[in-house]
Amino acid sequence: MQYHSLLITGGAGFIGSHVIRHLLQAHPEVRIVNFDALTYAGNLENLRDVEGDARYTFVKGDIRDRALVERTLREHGVDAVVHLAAESHVDRSIANPMEFLETNIMGTASMLHAAREVWGDRKDVRFYHVSTDEVYGSLGEDGLFTEETAYDPRSPYSASKASSDHLVRAWHHTYGLPVVISNCSNNYGSHQFPEKLIPLMIRNVRDERPLPVYGEGLNVRDWLWVVDHAAAIDRILTAGENGRTYNIGGLNEWRNIDLVHLLIRLVDERLGRLAGHSERLITYVKDRAGHDLRYAIDATRLATELGWTPSITFEEGLGATVDWYLANSEWLDSVTSGSYRSYYEQQYGAR
Repeated sequence: MQYHSLLITGGAGFIGSHVIRHLLQAHPEVRIVNFDALTYAGNLENLRDVEGDARYTFVKGDIRDRALVERTLREHGVDAVVHLAAESHVDRSIANPMEFLETNIMGTASMLHAAREVWGDRKDVRFYHVSTDEVYGSLGEDGLFTEETAYDPRSPYSASKASSDHLVRAWHHTYGLPVVISNCSNNYGSHQFPEKLIPLMIRNVRDERPLPVYGEGLNVRDWLWVVDHAAAIDRILTAGENGRTYNIGGLNEWRNIDLVHLLIRLVDERLGRLAGHSERLITYVKDRAGHDLRYAIDATRLATELGWTPSITFEEGLGATVDWYLANSEWLDSVTSGSYRSYYEQQYGAR
């Protein structure tokens, strides 16, 4: 089904900005409302290239403000919501869990209630909830998360996202709201706020700062290029089955320490440094509380039912990502200026 007026929550963030850019390019008839509270991770600079598009509108607002959400849905004739707005950093959720419960649980409940109030019993609409693989808990050395894997969240962040997933399903089963859900693996790419592993390491290698690695760096993550994620969201939005969940993964597992070594090599090469120059910056720090050992996604359903697979290799995507951050030092420095300090800097004094 094709939708014509989309509300994207969290559209000024990392994934949201890529989703908006992709949808505007892929669907000439679509109009998009970017609904974002512009918290520390939301930055309108991420969408500077689409600001002049007549099909794009920005509304500053909090997803917990149900009256504003309802008014925005009505005024713009919204027929589909892509709900990305969330607090998403595990470390911050450990330090301040209540903020995550407020935004991720109550914010999602607010969005669902507003959508039902405005849409009523319409079936030509869709509420798309974007979630995470972290709701499934931790894998051992073998196996993959499927859409049937039982939920087993281990952090306040993943528990809040699991709760929001259940709310979306409840609104579907109880009220008949047309919904789809996707659970994705770790994203990487341009415009990511540099408290996350990849942009943090690129910035710190560039500046010759310590490279903080939790524990021994043996935790494994599946990495998904954000551009591919945006394409998958488009496919699920337009062709997914109501009430269905789709896992989105990069089919690409890396131990954290191996990824750090690869980033060191890529950045040092591009800066003309001797091989291994920045290896000395690796700093092992106390492991995160409840740090899940391994995440890995089985994206078979998405491939077989909707025909989506990753478009490039991890090495290609990571190289392009490093190039973007090094070429956009002004963006990287501006989003980390002022009162912002990364979690690692707050905890370990990394400078």
